[in-house]
Amino acid sequence: MNFNSFLKDIYNIESLELPAQKAQFKMSPPYREHLVKMQQDKIKNARKSAVMALFYPDETNITKLILILRKTYKGVHSAQIGFPGGKLERGETNLQAALRETQEEVGVNPDTIEVLKELTQIYIPPSNFYVQPFVGISKITPNFIKQDEEVEDLLEVKLNDFLDETNVITKRVSTSYNIQVDVPAYQLNNHLVWGATAMMLSEVKDLLKAALK
Repeated sequence: MNFNSFLKDIYNIESLELPAQKAQFKMSPPYREHLVKMQQDKIKNARKSAVMALFYPDETNITKLILILRKTYKGVHSAQIGFPGGKLERGETNLQAALRETQEEVGVNPDTIEVLKELTQIYIPPSNFYVQPFVGISKITPNFIKQDEEVEDLLEVKLNDFLDETNVITKRVSTSYNIQVDVPAYQLNNHLVWGATAMMLSEVKDLLKAALK
């Protein structure tokens, strides 16, 4: 989608009601809804983090979304696809953390990001994080600079590919609980996106489909 066309309608999301967990659970592993209900008490004491779903024009004015491939390390999110973002530092708000981490991980200046919507928080049991997602736009083409210590690669996903239902698949994966399960996932830029990131993307997707004409 041309970014000028995207800009004409994207502001509609500001007045839309959040699809919330109804959208998230479309892309959740089969056990996830039950697990979240069981762990409500843990959410109260979970660590806080925030992420940014950032849309922008590329050099040809095509609308894209930036995602990251995390480095391989000894942790539950090793080598997974995610949004730019991370845990809150002392005294930070969710939004401040999302903007700071976006700058640190992919090099986008917070002054160039217009935040349009705060999405539904999501709890990630394996890492005990309660994540606050935001939707933002940059009206200029970012000069991405990846944080080599934490980011293996940058995925610039075309909006049309993200909205294309043929890129929603079912895949058998090994979870952090050492079990093999069939999960709904996005196939984007030759990478599999599932779990919490796919659940957050699902809410973004439902909002965009309601806003874009």
